[in-house]
Order: sequence, then structure tokens, then C-alpha cells
Amino acid sequence: MIEIDHVFKHFGDKCVVDDVSFTVADGEIAAIVGTSGSGKTTLLRMINRLVEPSSGAIRIDGRDISTVPPHTLRREIGYAIQGHGLFPHRTVAQNIATVPSLLGWEQSRIARRVHELLELFQLPEQDFAERYPSELSGGQQQRVGVARALAAEPKVLLMDEPFGALDPIIRSRAQEDLKHIQRRLGTTVVLVTHDMAEAIDLGDKIAVMDQGRLVQYDVPLEIVVKPATPFVGALLGSGERAFRRLALQPIGTFIEAGEASGLPLGQHVTLRDALEEALWSGRKAVPVADAQGAIIGRVTLDTAIRQAARPQ
Repeated sequence: MIEIDHVFKHFGDKCVVDDVSFTVADGEIAAIVGTSGSGKTTLLRMINRLVEPSSGAIRIDGRDISTVPPHTLRREIGYAIQGHGLFPHRTVAQNIATVPSLLGWEQSRIARRVHELLELFQLPEQDFAERYPSELSGGQQQRVGVARALAAEPKVLLMDEPFGALDPIIRSRAQEDLKHIQRRLGTTVVLVTHDMAEAIDLGDKIAVMDQGRLVQYDVPLEIVVKPATPFVGALLGSGERAFRRLALQPIGTFIEAGEASGLPLGQHVTLRDALEEALWSGRKAVPVADAQGAIIGRVTLDTAIRQAARPQ
């Protein structure tokens, strides 16, 4: 869906994006992560031409975006930012309808889309459509901001630190909402974050930026297990890497024959869940059951510990 092809961006003598290339498949979430000044937000803004590349090409669905007028391109791409950017003088329904109205949709179609999105984001129309942003909580404003970005049914959604202003509990819920809605709609998402844990949780692929360069682009498990540079390892955090590795590994691969006492875990959980359950209950193994509740084997504490301690 998105091809970034040898893209550079210079501001005067400073190169802020330095020969970056990667692709994002249709329906994937790609998380761009890095510290402040790494070039991640500049790269994101080049995808909708809020910033123009100095050289290189960006294609969306095979079309070079430089051939599309910027205002036309931006109406085809959803864009959600930290702080939500809602229009304070417009109601929730009017905010969500912004881009469809600019595109000249019929009012009946706009009304249907607003209703659909309010229901999707669990904001009942009778309770929220006529409210103003100042009457909403931070989490509700964030939902409306993403709903507005999705209103015109874009194939691509860009998100720049969308959850950065939320407290941890609301942030976790917002992340779960995004994953649920993205799976339902199949939208291709590019998300910028400085938080590697958020990138791991949300991304199908993670692009790690350092001083303008792309230092690693891979699935989360590969980045956790095989960080390409010391910078990537530092972002992961030495104290948490083992547990993050376990959290990315389904237990199915590690089920072995044998008995274990206690309530079973389901096949959908991770090796980290198995480790935590064994340690919490003081057991050397935990049983695993299939979807019908039948015991199919066990995962041992030794197996989980060996995987956590696996040399890099």
C-alpha cells in the first residue's frame, strides 16, 4: 500500500531524513519509533505532503504522491495527531463530517457515516453527536479525532503520537480500540511514537529511526530478539527485553506432553502468560487447553525461563 523509496529531507545543511526506504503492506500497522529529532515525524508528514521530500519517491497504492495535488491527497488520507486537533466550535458530529463535507458527499451519506463511526467508537449518537469537544474527556476526544480521520473511508491513516497526551489507563484502552477498529476496517496505518512498548503492542512492523536513518525495519519479535544496533537495544530496555520476547511468542510452539495441576491456559496466550502463571502459583508447569476446554498438554517453567534467558 505504501512504498517509501530512497527518501531524503534536508532543512538547509541538515539532513533530517537520510535515504529511508521501506514498504507497508495493505492492512498493516507500521509503527515508526525513535527519540526526539530522529526524523520520524518528518517522515510521516512526507506521506501526506505536509512536508515535501528533497529527493526520493513515495507511492500509495502504486501512485506517486508527487503527481497528486496536496489538498486532494490529504482528503484521501486520514490524519490523527496528539491533542486530537478538534474544532472547538463544532459539535462531535460536525467534526467527524469535516472531510466528507469537503468532498461534497450528500448529507444522507454523511449522516450514515457519522452514525456508523459513533457506534464503532462506542460513542452513542444520542449522547455524543451534539456535544462540543470541551464537554468530552481526553479519551473521548481522542476517539472523535480518530473517527474524524477515518470519516472519508481512507485507505491510509497516519497517526502522530496520537495517545501521547492520555493517562496510562486511558492510553491502554485507546490502543486496544485502535487495534480492534483497524482489524475491522482493514485500514493501513502508519503510527509515530517515541514509546517502543507501544510500537511493539500495535505494530505489525516497526521502523526504528536514529538521527534520520532507518536502522531496522522488521516484525516486533525479530526486533526484540535481534536488535540491529545498540541504539535499538537501548530503546528496548535491557531490563524488559526478556519479558517482551516472551510476550511475542504464542505458547503453541512450546506445548509438550505431560500433566500439570491447576486451571489451564488457553492456546491463544503467550509464553509470558505461562511464565507469570507458573511463578504466581508456585507450579513447575501449567496445563494448556484447546477451545473446547480439553487439556492438550503443558508448558513448563523451565521452558519459559530458557526462552527468556536465550543468548542474543
